[in-house]
Amino acid sequence: MNTSLPIRQLTADVCVAAQLTPEAMAEVAALGFRSVVNNRPDFEHGPDQPTSAAVAAAAQAAGLEYRHLPVDGAHQTPDEIAEFAQLLRDLPRPLLAFCRSGARSTRLYTAATQT
Repeated sequence: MNTSLPIRQLTADVCVAAQLTPEAMAEVAALGFRSVVNNRPDFEHGPDQPTSAAVAAAAQAAGLEYRHLPVDGAHQTPDEIAEFAQLLRDLPRPLLAFCRSGARSTRLYTAATQT
């Protein structure tokens, strides 16, 4: 995958990334992704972080399915893990999940696929 975006592949059709901006959604779609999951709570690290609404609008304009599943960076609850597992089942692939660094999305994926 040739991109300047901070994307890391977990499986053939699931990747994770660090914080993505609304402006990145067109490139995400051009890379062939069909769905995006945002795992960051709005304003987690201040007002400069793009809001879920802004990313959602850009994702939808680029033809992507978008879901916001905000979870804490240090701990994901069983309900959040189950919800992520449901998103993995329901959303079209390839799927890209993102958070601040990609680590919490990776942990969510790992937990969701082990249940």
